[in-house]
This record gives sequence, structure tokens and C-alpha cells, in this order.
Amino acid sequence: MRLSIFFLAIALYGADVSLMEEIICKVNGDIVTRGEMIHDKKMLESDLRQQGLSGARLNDALNDASKNILREKIDQLLLVQKAKELDIKVDTELNKQLLDIQRTTKIVDPEKFQEFVREKTGEPYEDYKAELKNNLLREKVVREEISRKIMFKKDELEAYYATHKDEFMRQERVFLREIFISTDGKDAAGLAAAEKKAKDLVTRGRKGERFAEMAQANSDAQNAAQGGEMPALEKKDLREDLVKAIWNQSRGYVTDPIKLENGFGIFKVEEHQKAGLAEFEEVQYDVQDKLFRPKMAPALREYETKMRAVAFLEIKPGWQDSGAAPGKDTTWSDPAQLKPETVSKQEVAARGHRKKLLGLVPIPGTNTTSTGVSSSK
Repeated sequence: MRLSIFFLAIALYGADVSLMEEIICKVNGDIVTRGEMIHDKKMLESDLRQQGLSGARLNDALNDASKNILREKIDQLLLVQKAKELDIKVDTELNKQLLDIQRTTKIVDPEKFQEFVREKTGEPYEDYKAELKNNLLREKVVREEISRKIMFKKDELEAYYATHKDEFMRQERVFLREIFISTDGKDAAGLAAAEKKAKDLVTRGRKGERFAEMAQANSDAQNAAQGGEMPALEKKDLREDLVKAIWNQSRGYVTDPIKLENGFGIFKVEEHQKAGLAEFEEVQYDVQDKLFRPKMAPALREYETKMRAVAFLEIKPGWQDSGAAPGKDTTWSDPAQLKPETVSKQEVAARGHRKKLLGLVPIPGTNTTSTGVSSSK
């Protein structure tokens, strides 16, 4: 009996060892593991394959991009930690985002929706939800700490517009939102119900109800989660019946239901741009975006470098942070390798009358000096 228990203990011990993750980086109170790095590299390779890369081109692109995987992991952890330090809340936005996804999938039952997420992502629902929340936290930090501080005077925008007018020449085009009510697989009663639903939505839209929200809740199109938003369309891109329905209409116009191959389409005119040079007022935000983008990347990199400079950061030999802060010591310390300090009897006797204060003895691998943000908040 004892022998069988012994072998069971050995088996369990072996299982525990096989499940242990190797830590390759410590970032304040968080860690990066080898398994995470392998996972991210596989995801990166999958993205590159979807872009059509293969063979030597794929290997070169993968090797080049892989150099920044650890940098991005550290960036992500530091931004989430900063959000906690700033006491940023995103629960409302998170719930809305999950609700939008649920509306798009049309899975009302919470348990079935969670099972759908597990099937599609291959990860537990709570992990998926946590990553959505972390993304929102990072976005909010970047917006509040960096984006809002990059500002331009109106004369700067006008100067860019005046010297780059060729960038603001355009063809006549229209911007639409759509609600699509599918009739696929429906019998006569189902077709009648779909048409009635479409007509009711037209009435609601013309009374001023928010079209984007109606699209999110009712549309069967893939762009439902985006409020039915469609890309800019030129006249040649549209069906003849849709041209007749919307081309000469003003902003805010909502069409009658238009019979499509497998359903009914309802369209709202968001904007109709005429051909020629756009007025400055029409493209002011486009101009601002063109000036903003070149400044954003270096500003974000500078901010993340400053966070590194004050963070507790250790990186195991063999791994490299391509965004390392100049002069920052990230030497790896392994508590298991620390040797006990040796002292003489005289030194012990001399220290015998000193008081020991609980909680002031530093834990190996930590720093008693405050060096940055703690993720334990």
C-alpha cells in the first residue's frame, strides 16, 4: 500500500513539473513566460501566412518581427499596470463591447455565448474577457497620457492643407449605413414577418431613432457590430436600384426596404461628398490625422521607455528587450541560486542586541527601493 502511494506521489510530482512554466521576464509584480512567447510567435507566423508570405520571405519576416515580441509583452504589462495606478475604470465599456459581440452572434443565453467564445478562441471565457479589459485599459492610458497631449494649432492644419491639396481631391462618393434583414430559408410566413420588420425599422429610423443602434440590434449583416457602417462608395459601386434610391438624397435620408437576393436592405445616407477639392472644414480632421500619425509612434515609444526606467524589470539571459531603457539594469537574479551569508561568531555577538523589525527584511529577487508601478493595486 505504501509503495503504491509512493509511486502515485512520484507521478503527481512529475505532472506538476511538466505543467510548470519557465519565467523569462519579471515586470514589477507580473511575469512573462516562455510559453507566452511561443504562443505569440505562432500567432505572428499565422498572421504573416495570411498575408501571403511563405518560404524564405516568411522566415525573414518572422525572424525580424520576433525580435519585438518580448518588447510588446513588456509594453502591454506596463500599460495595464499604469492604468491601475491611475485608477482607470473600463467596466462600462467592457460590458458594452461584450453586449455588442453578443448581439452580433445573436446568442442571448449567457452560457451558450460563453461556450461560443471558448470554441472560437480556444481559451476560457474569463481569460478572453480579461484580455478585452486589458486592451481597453491600455487604449485609455494611451489616449489620456499621450494622444490628448499631441495637439495642433489651426494655422498648422491650414498650412498642411494648402501645400497638400492633391491629397484632398476626390471623386463623388456616398457614405451609408445599412440594416439587412435576412429571408434565407424562410417560408411565406417568415418572408412576410421579415418584410414587416423591415418596414417597422424604416418608420423608427425616420422618426429619429439612432440608426447605428438599430443596426447593432437587428441587422443580419456582418457589419452589424459596427452599426451597419459601410465603406465610401462611388456611383459605379452601387446597384442601379440603390442609385435611384439614395444618390440624390441628403444626409439623414432613410430608404424604404429594398428587396435583395436573400433579404431586405434599409440604407441611411450618412454623407454625400461631391467631386473635386474638398473644403478645409470638410477634411480638417483628416488633416489632423495626417499630422498626428507621425508623432504618435515616437511619443508612445518614449512614454514606454520612461515606464521601463522606473520599473522593476529582470530579463533572463538569452532574451532581449528591443525597447530597453538606456542604462537600465535588467540583470536576472534567481533566488534559488543565492548562497547563505557567512559571518564570524564575533559578528553574531555584536549584532545580538539589535532589534529585528518584522517586514523589513527584503525578499530575494526584489528591491527595497521603490522603482516603479506595482501591479498589486
